[in-house]
Amino acid sequence: MENKELQFKTNINCGGCVSRVKPGLDSTEGIREWNVDIDNQDKILTVQSEGITADEVIAIVQSKGFKAEALD
Repeated sequence: MENKELQFKTNINCGGCVSRVKPGLDSTEGIREWNVDIDNQDKILTVQSEGITADEVIAIVQSKGFKAEALD
């Protein structure tokens, strides 16, 4: 299983927003660690992956009512 860092541009822009996505990201197998830089204008979500794909992370974020776009 490949470990890698995935980054996404999001609209998660405050602590309340982070708390809405937290249960989904915390409970997903394949995510070792994650954080959102709400001070960055692009609200960058960084995920330390242990096998989860970018599409799977995007689906989790979208299921919580937010947008996410994978960055290269």
